Parts: sequence; structure tokens; C-alpha cells
Amino acid sequence: MASAALKTALTNVRVFDGQRLTDPTTVVIDDGTIGTDANGARTLDAGGAVLLPGLIDAHVHLHGPEFLDQLAARGVTTALDMANSPEQLAVLRDVPGTTSVLSAGTPVIGPGGPHSRMPGMAGDAVIHDVAHADRYVADRIAAGSDYLKIILEAPGEGGPEAATATALVAAAHARGIRVIAHAASHGAFTMALDAGADIVTHIPLGTPLDPTAVQRMSSEGHISVPTLTMMEGTATARGDEKAFAGSLASVAALHRAGVPVLAGTDANTQPGVPFQVPHGTSLHHELQLLVTAGLTPAEALRAATSLPARHFGLTDRGAIAPGLRADLVLVDGDPLADIRATRALTRVWCGGVEHPVADA
Repeated sequence: MASAALKTALTNVRVFDGQRLTDPTTVVIDDGTIGTDANGARTLDAGGAVLLPGLIDAHVHLHGPEFLDQLAARGVTTALDMANSPEQLAVLRDVPGTTSVLSAGTPVIGPGGPHSRMPGMAGDAVIHDVAHADRYVADRIAAGSDYLKIILEAPGEGGPEAATATALVAAAHARGIRVIAHAASHGAFTMALDAGADIVTHIPLGTPLDPTAVQRMSSEGHISVPTLTMMEGTATARGDEKAFAGSLASVAALHRAGVPVLAGTDANTQPGVPFQVPHGTSLHHELQLLVTAGLTPAEALRAATSLPARHFGLTDRGAIAPGLRADLVLVDGDPLADIRATRALTRVWCGGVEHPVADA
């Protein structure tokens, strides 16, 4: 249960400014946003602890409102949901004092492939014909989707055809929304690039991305959400842990090429998936895996704060600055020296409302 919003002045706190930690300073939480005037505020001495922007998980699946508190208790104050029903979205949105949610709503899938056989997949998720692309996108927006999610498979493996994927992207862009493409295989990854998807989620196991794909990701302005936690869990479930080394190598190559890499976990409780990723705790593991792949701790923190805010158009969060949402995480330790310090949560605020914390 979250506590009520109070005007609070956090004193003696070191702030992650996106690059480094500041000297001890004061941050004011005022009516849900970050303020500048500490007059009348209760004072909370942070004792030199580190204040981070609220963490953003750029790939989750929310199967019920109970997962919002599970995320918030571990410092994830924004969840970017990648598939849900309009009815469930109405329950998840705008719950005060906990994690806020954006969602793709009903994803686009092809008539075959593994996703068409998932329990509970909506019948209207299937697109059969390129001629339906424009209407499909219009219907998703009308149902409340914040962005479009297309689940691609390699050619011939049951996903939307290449022409259909391209038409869906064009229709979404014409209406001003982003497109996220699920691409867990090399064939699907190439299709996502050819279709012009803005954000490519997942990264293939096994053979690393070829240099052409990496170069296209960079030169064409695509964004990567590799979901390394899911890929690691999938490789382990298949008894092929070595395959995960290819995913790490791909992320390292994308990062070297200047491709923005965002932290997303694929947290889910979906029956039948290769690996059920826990909500909340997994984002801290994802940050560790990003550092293993070659990001610095500061870059990994940006991958879970300012970068997803920028690339998903969330202009009110992702940093600690006056006027932004007071989504804040206080940690005991220096995550720039050791990224594992993000797990040492002491306080969390969601829109200025303090939320109880749990061990990450």
C-alpha cells in the first residue's frame, strides 16, 4: 500500500544526472513532480545515498494489476507493456501511487507460428492480409494502444508476411505511433529492419548479428530492446547456455555501433513460454547483463531511465529535474562503481507517492 503524497525535501542526496553522481544536494518532491521550493516540506536526510530516476522496464507483460506493486517495490516506476487486452488495460492504467503503464494492447500476429497457439491470444490479433493493415492499426489506436507491436517470425514460419509488416509500419507512422517488432530469430530481425520498425525487441540466440544488420540498425535509426534476461533464460531452458554468448556479442556490437540499447526484460507469467521472467527483480539482472555486454554502469542506467523515456516519447520522466514526474529511487551504494547497487533499494516514489520497497 503506497503512502499519501507529501511535500518532501530529500537532503544530503547524491543525484545521478545521466552521466555521474552530483555532490550532496537537495531534491524536492512537490505534488507529484520534482519541485524547487523546500519551504514547508518535511525533511528527509538521505545520508549521502544515491537518487536515481525511477526505472523503466521497456518490455513487460502485465497479466494483472498485482504486478504493478511488484514492479514498484523494486524500483520500476514505469512499465512498457507489450501485449494486453483493452479490458485489462483499463484496469492497469493510472493506478495512483504505483507503477504507471503504457501498452501495445493487442499485438499483431500471423496465422501460424508459436504465438498463434498461445493460450488466451485474442482472435483479432491475427492479420491475414496486407489489405487489412490500415484498419488494423486504426482499431488498435481506438482501443487505446500507445504503440503497435508486431510479432514477426522468419519468412515462412507463420508470422505476418513481409509486405503486411511494411504496410502495418506505414499505417502506424501515418497515425504518429511507434512500432515495436518482436524479432527473436535472424530472419525475423531482417524483416523488422526491412519493414522499418522503430524498435526491435529481443536479440537472436546463437550466431551473432551479421555486420550488415548491425550497420543497418545504426544508420537507419532503429532502437534495440534485447531482453537479455529472457534470452539467457531461454538458452538455459533449452540446455544450450553457449547460445547466449551470441546474444551478448550482438548487443556489444550494436552498442559499439552507437545503436541505443534499452533495458527490457520480457517479464511475464505466460504459460507455454520458454522462460517466465519475474517482474521487478529481473530489471536489476538486465542491468548487470548489459554491463556484461560492454555498457558502462552509467550507460546501463541510462538504458533504464532517460533512453526509454526519449525513445517512447515520455517527456515527463527519465531524469531528475524540476517539473518532471517525481518517479525516484533511492539506493544505498554507488551503482556507477557496481551496477548491483541498484538492488539495495531504500525508498521508491511513484509520481511523488512513496511506495514500500522489497529486496531486489
